[in-house]
Amino acid sequence: MPATRRLKIGLSACFQHADPDRSLFTGKTLQYVEQSIAHWIMSAGAMVVMVPCPTGETARGDVTLAHYADWLDGVVLHGGADIWPGSYGEEPLRAEWLGDRVRDLYDLAVVEAFEQVGKPIFGVCRGLQLINVAFGGTLYQDIETQHPGALRHRDAATYDQNFHAVELIPGTRLASLYPSQRLARVNSIHHQAIKSLAPGFQIEAWSRPDGVPEAIRRSPARGRGYIAATQWHPEFHRHGLDTLDDSAILQDFLAACALAKARPQPGNSPLRIRDRATRLLRQALLMDRSD
Repeated sequence: MPATRRLKIGLSACFQHADPDRSLFTGKTLQYVEQSIAHWIMSAGAMVVMVPCPTGETARGDVTLAHYADWLDGVVLHGGADIWPGSYGEEPLRAEWLGDRVRDLYDLAVVEAFEQVGKPIFGVCRGLQLINVAFGGTLYQDIETQHPGALRHRDAATYDQNFHAVELIPGTRLASLYPSQRLARVNSIHHQAIKSLAPGFQIEAWSRPDGVPEAIRRSPARGRGYIAATQWHPEFHRHGLDTLDDSAILQDFLAACALAKARPQPGNSPLRIRDRATRLLRQALLMDRSD
């Protein structure tokens, strides 16, 4: 298939902030994507474009996130650092849960840019948490601390080989993608999770037996574009692993992107955070320079 007929999917950037002790790119800010998730999207024939943060001390030119949102057919927010508790109105309970406030502001601006033009958004792990916060939800800063009796949702030693069961909730879009499955096995690589769900969203899967939200989707309504997310990493599924097959989730998202491309509709974002987030992001970067 020629490039002109392929979907162009944005992938949000991960950040490594400037570090004078790093041997390569000493003192430089790095923006990058994790290979597995780019290859996951490409596995269905879509082209992947990293959406770089346009602000920072080296910024030049007039390219904005809005330009990327106009050009691309959808965006995926992938995993990484914790969400800064200040993003949902809380103080960090521990210093190690400070998260990355600069990346939060960038990701919030990405969500707003794509939402304002009605382009589909899919979140993975941190991406699910960011979407929930962007639309007014809150998070557990640490599941084991704040959710008594919870499973171990993150194990540093086993990383992506830590698994648990999820229940697909009947009647949801996710359940309809897997009509013969009620329970599934997924990887689990997170210690934060949804505490209160954002208005206008529904939970599509729970972890079992502790009931932590594991998949969400925005409830369909006139003027609302496609937004869905999983707490697990579908891109880490491999043949031979007894985990939920990722292909139906990816195809569902890409079908929404194709539909939005064929029948574009203007977004109707209630957030109005894009310009504010861009301004705060610039301020945060300047603040980091002065520390």
